Amino acid sequence: MENQNLNVLDEVNKGATMGMDAISYVSDKVTDTNFKDVLDIEYNKYKTISERVNNLYANYSDKEPHETNTMNKMMTWYGIQMNTIMDNSTSKLSELLMQGTNMGIIEGRRLINHNENIASDVKNILQNFVVMQEDSIETLKKYL
Repeated sequence: MENQNLNVLDEVNKGATMGMDAISYVSDKVTDTNFKDVLDIEYNKYKTISERVNNLYANYSDKEPHETNTMNKMMTWYGIQMNTIMDNSTSKLSELLMQGTNMGIIEGRRLINHNENIASDVKNILQNFVVMQEDSIETLKKYL
């Protein structure tokens, strides 16, 4: 069970750090001030989740939670650069962030469905993370 809790916390932290990375990579391309403000809010939501994971992680391990590795960061950065060469409009940036967020939602729902016996505090963060991402999709849709 403890290993299951650590696995879920690691996956949530990876998703949160990937969300922060993606937002920071597209932020340089944003020209719409309203969209920039939305991305700042979304970034802070991911940061809050990551901080919650870090605070809880000590209850289950004396190590640090896993984050996205350098290769994943490079692939995310490269994917954003390639997908915005011809079109770096607010709509395109929103679409790219939605695609990544949808992958996070899928992984989060999979974790919920396959880890029924995790501790309630871990389950709470996981569910909050998925709901936060689902809300993000609704926010990002307005910018398509």
